[in-house]
Amino acid sequence: MTIFDELKARGLLAQLTDEEEIKELINNGKAVFYIGFDPTADSLHVGHFMALCLMKRLQMAGNRPIALIGGGTAMIGDPSGRSDMRTMMTVEQIDHNCECFKKQMSRFIEFGEGKAMMVNNADWLRGLNYIEFLREVGAHFSVNRMLTAECYKQRMEKGLSFLEFNYMIMQSYDFLELYKRYGCNMQFGGDDQWSNMLGGTELIRRKLGKNACAMTITLLLNSEGKKMGKTQKGAVWLDPEKTSPFEFYQYWRNVGDDDVLKCLRMLTFLPLEQIDEMDKWEGSQLNTAKEILAFELTKLVHGEEEATKAQESAKALFAGGGDDANMPTYELKDEDFLNGKIDILGVLASSGLCASRSEARRAVEQGGVTVDNEKVTDVKMTFEPSSFAGDGIVVKRGKKNFKRIVK
Repeated sequence: MTIFDELKARGLLAQLTDEEEIKELINNGKAVFYIGFDPTADSLHVGHFMALCLMKRLQMAGNRPIALIGGGTAMIGDPSGRSDMRTMMTVEQIDHNCECFKKQMSRFIEFGEGKAMMVNNADWLRGLNYIEFLREVGAHFSVNRMLTAECYKQRMEKGLSFLEFNYMIMQSYDFLELYKRYGCNMQFGGDDQWSNMLGGTELIRRKLGKNACAMTITLLLNSEGKKMGKTQKGAVWLDPEKTSPFEFYQYWRNVGDDDVLKCLRMLTFLPLEQIDEMDKWEGSQLNTAKEILAFELTKLVHGEEEATKAQESAKALFAGGGDDANMPTYELKDEDFLNGKIDILGVLASSGLCASRSEARRAVEQGGVTVDNEKVTDVKMTFEPSSFAGDGIVVKRGKKNFKRIVK
């Protein structure tokens, strides 16, 4: 099976502009491709997972990835898939986030001479002369055609700023610059970026001639992949300081039955034959598939040792065996106690298991809170510091959220 065939079999490719040419480049290790990452936070999250895994697969097949960090485009809003304008960030915030991205991407992609490149579009966007940019790039874009793009149509009723309206032109200009500077002949992106990517392909061919090699591919279900990065409690980050390896493992352990095989195909590097065998699994066997998924992805992000620790901790919590020493832990502070005591609502709110005391009250009243596997029924339940001595207590909210509380 060629790498192109494998990408299709794993469900990673959706729309392509030049399938035969793309197939030729990818299968022969001649693709120099880029995927863009906007540095809107100081950590990547699981919504970026599909793109990172795709870059790794293609590099393993001999192709050269370019990780484009949007240090320039992050200074304006991107309307794609959004209903509101993105919060403006300072240059210092953006540059800090770019540095954080570099460290995390190195776990997936091998950077170096002749290998993957890390490029920041601030290098050419921040110094642009407005008049020259309009003459060189703006003249190639039809406003009427741009307004038919889905990303703009979704915003027209609520209001689309001129700043955001420029995003398509700037992203297209990125592809032109990458083509001229690094020989980048291919771009990948989510299905919500399709109009922007087509703009880049057309810009290259208009500026450099129809024979210029510029290909476009979108990732199947990448918009859904972005949603993977969100939970009820916020984003699931790749930074272990923001989302512990145990919490990361549990996130994937709790994917829906209908999604587990899809995630195994798109995100892990297990052989397709092995995953195809799992198609026959049902019932409790799907839980085994989820454990495999969680272990493989935690190993990919945090290393095998942390993945093993997370798996053992999960067994201790849910199956009554193994080592639970690596369970996420919260250490209560002196100020968390009032007159030498803390109630269950305070434990839930202080530890982050609930966003507020009122949310904690609702969780208890609905029967969704346990302490050391005993359901809590009294919202006035209190603890003294000695209650958290030694190994502390394990507090669970619902099926997926839990922490060891110590003092």
